[in-house]
Amino acid sequence: MRDEALVAYGWDAEWQAAFVRASADPATAGPDPLPGRVVRVDRGQCDLVTPAGILRADTEFVVPRDPMRVVCTGDWAVVDAYGAPPYVRTLLPRRTAFVRSTSSKRSEGQVLAANVDHALIAVSLGAELDLGRIERFISLAWSSGAQPLLALTKADLVPDEATVAHLVADAETCAPGVQVLPVSAETGEGVDILAAVLAGGTTALLGQSGAGKSTLANALLGHRAQSVQAIRDRDGKGRHTTTTRNLLPLPAESGGGVLIDTPGLRGVGLWDAEDGLGQAFSEIEELASDCRFQDCAHRSEPGCAVLAAVEGGALPERRLDSYRKLLRENARLAARTDARLRAEQRKVFKQRQALGRHMMERKRGPRHQR
Repeated sequence: MRDEALVAYGWDAEWQAAFVRASADPATAGPDPLPGRVVRVDRGQCDLVTPAGILRADTEFVVPRDPMRVVCTGDWAVVDAYGAPPYVRTLLPRRTAFVRSTSSKRSEGQVLAANVDHALIAVSLGAELDLGRIERFISLAWSSGAQPLLALTKADLVPDEATVAHLVADAETCAPGVQVLPVSAETGEGVDILAAVLAGGTTALLGQSGAGKSTLANALLGHRAQSVQAIRDRDGKGRHTTTTRNLLPLPAESGGGVLIDTPGLRGVGLWDAEDGLGQAFSEIEELASDCRFQDCAHRSEPGCAVLAAVEGGALPERRLDSYRKLLRENARLAARTDARLRAEQRKVFKQRQALGRHMMERKRGPRHQR
C-alpha cells in the first residue's frame, strides 16, 4: 500500500504536516516512522491502516494517565512498524473528538471516536421519539466539533408519509441547524441522500441499541459488514450487535469516506458540553440576548424574553425544561472535574515536596539525619 492509499481514509496535507512534526519530536522520534489511522482498538493493541498495509500494533507506549488521550478508533498516529511487535509511538493532535462522561459517579471522559467530520445519530421510528435523548446526543455532537446529522431509521415501520413528516418536524424542533433525514435500510428510502451528505469524510454512527445502526451501516457500506439482531419483543429495545468501534471504508462509487460504527449507547453523559448546549438550544440562547438582565436564569426574573416566548407559545416549555436539566448536569460534572484536577495537583505538589526534602537530607549527609 502506498501513501496515496491513505487518502481514502482521510489523509491530507495537514495530516502530513502534523506527522512530520510529530516524527521529529525528540520524545518520540525513531527510525523509519510510518503514518497510520486506527481502524480498531482491542485490549492494549490496535489495527492501523498504513502505507505498509494493515498492521497490529501495541498501544501501551502512548497510554497516559489522561483517559482523553487513550488510543481511539479514528486516531492518526506515528507507528514504529519494525518493532517487535510494532507499536504506536504517539498520536497526532485530534481535530475533533466525540466524548461522553464515563458514568454519573466519575469525572472522567471517554472518547468514542476521533477526527470525525459528521456525527450521524440514529434514532428509530419503531418506537416513540425521545426528544430529550435527541437533544442530549445533539449537544454532545456539537461539542465534539463535528457536524451533527440525525437519521430517523426504520421509516418503513411508519404507516404513512404524513406521520413520517410529522415526526421529522418534531425532531427538527429539538435539533436546530441539524439536517434530519428519514431513512429505511430495508427499502433503501433516503440511503442515497444520506450517502451523498457523508461522502468523502469521516462519519461516526451513534445511537442506542435497537436504533438500526448496524443495518444502516450495511446499507451505506453496500455489503453486510456488520451483523444484525432483532429487537426484543417485550420492550422494543435492541441487543448489542456491534461490540467494538470499527472504521470501515465507504464505497468509492458513492463518494468514498469512512464510517465508524460504534456499539449501542445506553448512557450518554455530558462532557464539557457548554458550547454544544449553546448550539443545540440556539433559539433559547438567541432569546436570552434580549432578557433585561445579563445573568437571567429564565425562571421568574422580570423582563425575561425566554419566559415570554414560553408564555406566548413560541418556545415549548418542554424545550426550556430540557435545556435547564442539561445545563445543571453539565455544571455538576464540571465542578467534579475541577475538584478532581485540584486534588491531583495537590497530590503532585505534595510528592514534589517530599522529594525535595529527601534530596535535601541526602545532600546534608548522615550526620544531619536523625
